[in-house]
Parts: sequence; C-alpha cells; structure tokens
Amino acid sequence: MVNGESAPPTRFDVVVVGAGHGGAHVAASLRQQGFIGSIALLGDEATLPYERPPLTKDYLSGDTEFERLLIHPASFWHEREIEVLTGRRVVEVDAESHQLRCADRSVIGYQSLIWAGGGSPRTLTCPGHDLTGVHTVRTTTDVDSIRAQLSSTSRVVVVGGGYIGLETAAVLGEAGKHVTVLESQDRVLARVAGEPLARFYQDEHRGRGVDIRLGATVTRIEGSRSRVCGVTLSDGETLPCDLVIVGIGIVPSVEPLLSAGAVGTGGVEVDKQCRTSLPDVFAIGDCAIHRNQYANGEMIRLESVQNAHDQATVAARVLSGVAAEYDAVPWFWSKQYDLRLQTIGLSRGHDETVVRGDPSTRRFSVIYLRNSRVIALDCVNSVKDYVQGKRLVTESLVVDASLLADSTTPLKAL
Repeated sequence: MVNGESAPPTRFDVVVVGAGHGGAHVAASLRQQGFIGSIALLGDEATLPYERPPLTKDYLSGDTEFERLLIHPASFWHEREIEVLTGRRVVEVDAESHQLRCADRSVIGYQSLIWAGGGSPRTLTCPGHDLTGVHTVRTTTDVDSIRAQLSSTSRVVVVGGGYIGLETAAVLGEAGKHVTVLESQDRVLARVAGEPLARFYQDEHRGRGVDIRLGATVTRIEGSRSRVCGVTLSDGETLPCDLVIVGIGIVPSVEPLLSAGAVGTGGVEVDKQCRTSLPDVFAIGDCAIHRNQYANGEMIRLESVQNAHDQATVAARVLSGVAAEYDAVPWFWSKQYDLRLQTIGLSRGHDETVVRGDPSTRRFSVIYLRNSRVIALDCVNSVKDYVQGKRLVTESLVVDASLLADSTTPLKAL
C-alpha cells in the first residue's frame, strides 16, 4: 500500500495523471482505439481539460471565454465512460503495488499509468518574488488573476523574452499598457530561434512601444504594503510597475515518478513507445525526455501541443495492442499582434540560416540547415512555406542555399 494506507483504493485499468492536452487526448484515444477497460483522468485543477495555448493570447485579451477553451464538453467524457477526477494532485507513486496517493489522501490503483503531468511555471527566487502582483501564466486561474488587476494597471514588467513573455507583452501592449520585457540573454527567443527571427520580433515589439531590455537580470522585486511597485535590475536601475509577469520556463512535474525510481533528470526518460523505466508506467508531453531524430538523435524534452498529442497517440495505441513508435516531426506556433509564426522541425545545432523573403514585408521564412541539410523552418505569415517546407525537414534534404532564398520558387519545387 502507498505510505501505509490500509483503506482499499479505487482501481482503474488505466489512470492518466494530468488533464492537459496530452492527458485528455490519450484518454480519448484509448476509446477510439477500442479499449474497453476502465479509465480515470486525474487533473489537479477544478475544471475539465482545456487548451493552454490561448491563455497568453485570446483568453488574456478577453476575446475568448473559458467555455471555448474546453477540449471536450462534460458529455463527451460521460458518453465514453472516462471518469474525470478534478482537484487531484498526485504526490506519491508506488510502482510495486501500482497505486497513487493524492494530496487529499485518496488512493487510486492502476493496471497501467500514463503520466501527463506537464510542469509548473519556473518562478523567480530573488527578494520580493512572492509579492502580490507577481504572476506566472500556466492556468486559467493565473490569467484570471492578471485580468482582474488590469483596470488598475498602467505599467507591466514581463520577465522572460520567450514565447510566453512576448505573447503576453503583445496582448498587454495592445490593451494600452506600458510594457517592458526583460531578457537575460543577448536576444529574445534565444533558446528556440535564430538571430534573424529574434531581430525581427525585437523590432516589431519596439515599434509598437514595448521596451525590450536585453542582458537584463532581476535582483529584487520592490514592494509597498506587500504589493509590487517596481523591479530592480543588476545595474541598479529600478523600473516602476504595477504588475510583474514571469515567463522563464517550466519545471517538469515528475517528482513522484523519480521518487518511485524512474530514470530521468529534468524530466522522466521514455523509450519510443513512451514507456518509462517503471513497470506499466508511460509518460507523455512536456515532462517526457525522449530520443528525437529531429534533434540529431539527442535526448530532449519538448514543450508543445504537437509533442503531447503525438506521444498520447502512441501510448494509446500501445496500450490497445497496436504497434506504434514516436517519430513525429515537431511543430510549434505563436501569435503576436497580426503575426502568425509557424515552425516545423528543430533549429538546434544549425550551422547556417537562410532568410527567404523580405522581413520588412512581414511575410518571410527563416530556414535552418545543418551540414547543408534542411532541419527547420520559422515561417512568419507564410503558410505556404510552412506546408511545403515540411517535406524538406522530414526527408532532411540537401538544398542549395541560394535556391532556398529565392522566394519566387515554391519550396515544393525543390
């Protein structure tokens, strides 16, 4: 029994931990594959599964209400006999007895476990990080708290120049707020994109009034009466503000699995069938470390809806007795202002970049190569390049850079 519990646990054939996109999709896919056993979907929030990408876009702006974020209505889960257990945070896994213990002390048994726990937002650790008015963006509750303060907010500091930070800055800037983005590296999107794309987005944001500070490190959050009133940087400057939003990545939620003996550092390792080193335990999505052919065969962890969706499909097929292995090409997207960025492949490890089209037209692509082979594309308002460029990535084709740069030649012709 888990932690000495004596009461008999509730048991299911499959328990899915995490009610985000991956968890919801794997539960639904099991039924689609014809799985007839009992299924429980555990989420630590008090809501049905919903989509997270709109949180920094249409939901933050108020253009989309919560009901439109739901992945499926309540009737969907009921009709498929999938028991959605909300408000359940798993704190312990007993791999030997195949049981889970939740924070509310309930115990749940499983025959197979699929861990889709995602992660929690990484937070600042400097003095003042816990003041009222300092927020992260991961749940609807987070965004609801931010929206509730906007009417009394004029100045916002966003810590982190990744997608979360820039998408948030775009929405709040368009809402009339004075926004400052602090990025510790020498360019925004440094972790995920090349210099041409970073330079383009920096110029776009600055042209719309957003103050982008590069090489900026936060040393202290200033407060007045327990509420944030400023951010002090390492150079001594203090930026007055009413609101601070922190977007510096996530910490994978895998501690119960690692404590149970699962292999992994900074996540939990899985094989091509999404199995962990624990018996009958799978892991998918943001928290799963896997060997990826599009990352030159390296072990990586991907934070994307695509990765969660495709790994969920693999896990559902394997549990249903269908042969399957994860080998999907990664893709991502971001919306900032009227700019839609679509990415196919992984640019990490590239040794050459090609700009296709003119960035001043706000319709162009950045193509990444390694050893003359196309490994990724970042397409800004260029759906045709995104669609046609997929084959260049999946087949790792060798293409002359001058041909890639010629935007009058369709990529499909190459």
